[in-house]
Amino acid sequence: MDQFYGGSFTVLLVTHLGFILAWRFRRNDIADVIWGLGFVAAMIGAGGSNHELGLLQKMVVATVGIWALRLSLHIGRRVLQSEHEDTRYLNWRKQWGRYWLIRSYLQVFILQAILLILISLPIQRLLSSRPQEIGSLAWMGFSLWLLGLAIESTADRQLRRFKLNPANRGKIMDQGLWGWSRHPNYFGEVTQWWGIYFMTFTDSYMHELWWLVLSPLLLTFLILKVSGVPMLEKLMEGRPGFAEYQRRTSVFFPWPPKN
Repeated sequence: MDQFYGGSFTVLLVTHLGFILAWRFRRNDIADVIWGLGFVAAMIGAGGSNHELGLLQKMVVATVGIWALRLSLHIGRRVLQSEHEDTRYLNWRKQWGRYWLIRSYLQVFILQAILLILISLPIQRLLSSRPQEIGSLAWMGFSLWLLGLAIESTADRQLRRFKLNPANRGKIMDQGLWGWSRHPNYFGEVTQWWGIYFMTFTDSYMHELWWLVLSPLLLTFLILKVSGVPMLEKLMEGRPGFAEYQRRTSVFFPWPPKN
């Protein structure tokens, strides 16, 4: 369990640094920036007890690292370009009133740290184990990860380009991948995490640690039912054209739009 404690410690360290920055600048959306970096911290803490990493472990470190850094840079740029806190966090701040500081600490940052630790468990287990061979599951997972990365990065690029055009202000993004799914970036992220899970689900531990499937299941549940899709759908309600966009476009899985 040393790797678990090591990974948990580094995650909590990054989380508290993020909370201090959020307190200083009154911007809880910094939590979104450090979400990806928290997984890098978990890998550093978990791998500290294992000086020899095999090829499979290096592959997982690379895939998680690329996902985390790309996501943090993408969200970080968005935060830096905006003068105001993300609407979701701003609404919470108003609702919490004089308790905003303690609730920000517990409900945003500490809760995020707990979820991050739980989701990263398969990665922490792999990095702390002896070198493993790259089997068929790992290659399948790597292929899934590549697919998810391509979808998420393409969706983010398309949305950023759409928002930069002043003529699109107030309009619904329904072009490119966004014409096939209302949340293609989230679909890409979930696909990547299922791929990472299959890379960590090696034959040596298949029967012993099957319960680690809770990691991608938890991430999928959070995006589909809690902090991802539902929040954005609620923010978009009432905007001109959104009801029609909902009617013809798949909410999550990319699918040709309805006529």
